[in-house]
Amino acid sequence: MPHSSDPVRVYTVSLGCPKNRVDTERLLGTLGEAMVPAETVDGADLALINTCGFIQPAVEESVAAILDAVREADEAAEGHGIRPLVAVAGCLVSRYAEDLKSELPEVDLWLNTEEIGLWPGMVKAALGVGVEEDTPRRLSTGPGHAYLKISEGCSHDCRFCTIPSIRGPHVSWPVDVLLKEAAELARAVPEIVVVGQDSTAYGSDLGGDNDLVHLVGGLAKIPDLQWLRLMYLYPAGLTESLLGFLRDVGAPFLPYFDIPLQHAHPDVLGAMGRPFARNPEKVIDRVRRFFPEAALRTTIIVGYPGETDAHFEHLMRFVEKTRFHHLGVFPYWPEEGTPAAVMDNQVPDHVKEERRDALMALQADISREIMESYVGEILPVLIERPSPEWPGLYEGRAWFQAPEVDGVTYVSAPPETGLTPGTIIEVEIEGADTYDLSGLA
Repeated sequence: MPHSSDPVRVYTVSLGCPKNRVDTERLLGTLGEAMVPAETVDGADLALINTCGFIQPAVEESVAAILDAVREADEAAEGHGIRPLVAVAGCLVSRYAEDLKSELPEVDLWLNTEEIGLWPGMVKAALGVGVEEDTPRRLSTGPGHAYLKISEGCSHDCRFCTIPSIRGPHVSWPVDVLLKEAAELARAVPEIVVVGQDSTAYGSDLGGDNDLVHLVGGLAKIPDLQWLRLMYLYPAGLTESLLGFLRDVGAPFLPYFDIPLQHAHPDVLGAMGRPFARNPEKVIDRVRRFFPEAALRTTIIVGYPGETDAHFEHLMRFVEKTRFHHLGVFPYWPEEGTPAAVMDNQVPDHVKEERRDALMALQADISREIMESYVGEILPVLIERPSPEWPGLYEGRAWFQAPEVDGVTYVSAPPETGLTPGTIIEVEIEGADTYDLSGLA
């Protein structure tokens, strides 16, 4: 273990959603300037695995990452007699704490989400080093963007979801705290991406001026901020008053709307217990009335218990009509402890897969047509990083491409020109495929 004055070498894996990534970055920030990233577990003092436990594939991925870290830590101990501390944090710990502790005694430190405020002190005690207070996050997203997590948990009662049982009820961070954090982020990156389990519910537990209008209004006034993107906008919260306010805010707000609908048929939405009106077309029409140019993203669950062929055909027609810029499709997973897991009329797995494939094939055609419509235009593109494919090629994003979940824009520039990651430049779009664009700087 390092002495208090030594560097603290940390190997980090952060799985799941951007909200998890923010938790990781905040924890790493408390180690202050002593924190040095390690490329491998063998080269670390601390191996930190922040897990996801939302659905079964995420659980399996998290368990595999823990096992890898434990194995590599043991190999490091055999090689040079010093074993890195293995800490496992996040949703998987909160969901399966007792089982994990009994089955994985090789893990040195367990950090559940209920004790997230205690994580820095727990890590400090385990490492024997000082934890700095009121320190900025240690960003891991590169020079292009950073996430701003505005709330914790969820108070909705969707029958398929494990989040409330893992993360607890919705809790908002105060506006003044978030604006201070955002100002620090904007000095480092041009884009802030606002995330929360339901961003439109922000401030519902605080009262006063702590609501999404005041938060966005404050964010929009940050001098260094160039792009502001809001994610996880629940349909019920996209009221005419909020949309009117967002329209009037203008830049840096981007007219990009991530609306997790999960389905389109009223029978399925009712069975899911979704917290909004049963006709998602009304929400889409409302958004487009205020923002005709809006880029829309959503996620869909297929194969929910009781979903019939007719329900699915209704969903297909809805997607075909709506023409989302971006669409994620997931087969339903019966998660232990959720009401939906014990519902009648469970859909066979092969039917779920067939429906997912059919919907993604439809969306691929829609996405290709939308991407092709940008060919010949000159678009602002945020440069994220040099591409490893060849010199002079860069990966970036247009305003309608959110980081990590949407496609990218490949930008070519003469090698001697050199584009700086973290800058926004004008790009002439020359090519398009299903999800990505390409152009010349």
